Amino acid sequence: MAQVKKPAVREAILGAAHRLFREQSYNGTTLSQIATEAEISTANLYSYFPSKFDILYSIYDPWLRERLKRLELELAEIRHPRKSLRHLIAVIWRDIPAEENAFANNIIQAVSGASREGYDPSLLKTAEKSVAKMLRDMLPPDRLEAVDVKSISHVIFMAFDGFAMGAHVNRGAACSDKEIELLCNLILGNDRQRSQARQALWKG
Repeated sequence: MAQVKKPAVREAILGAAHRLFREQSYNGTTLSQIATEAEISTANLYSYFPSKFDILYSIYDPWLRERLKRLELELAEIRHPRKSLRHLIAVIWRDIPAEENAFANNIIQAVSGASREGYDPSLLKTAEKSVAKMLRDMLPPDRLEAVDVKSISHVIFMAFDGFAMGAHVNRGAACSDKEIELLCNLILGNDRQRSQARQALWKG
């Protein structure tokens, strides 16, 4: 007879795992520790989740989606393209990697140890699409014609992985304002150069 899965038990497992991953990292946490923290047996835990990776993914997926949704709402209040872009990059490269005791690094640990067959890129693709939409909403028309927002979104998240790892191993080495401004200049162009280009178009 199949065991009836209880939502309260599932939530207890996810809550316990979230606390342990946040405090001692994915690699430093065992399934037996999660079971003990959730006050269930390890055998019972396996009836809810087939692996530690599945537990982490069930936490990280909604965690990242919610954080990106909050970022989108924050950007909607900023009307200036450069300020919007600077905020987007700062949140993804600096804020999210540091949040909840560098919780984002857990997914880096998990994915780096997963088999190629076990890795699901759907969350990364969803996150990149979300950021691409934010870029399209904020960039001026001339920059939308000049840059490939899909590729930029991919680069932003590849760098995010590195900053998430950095936040875990060296909390004092956060992404700098100089690095953020560098990417802003690459995407938006130098403000003086853009102004000169507009003037040239008007004169032409």
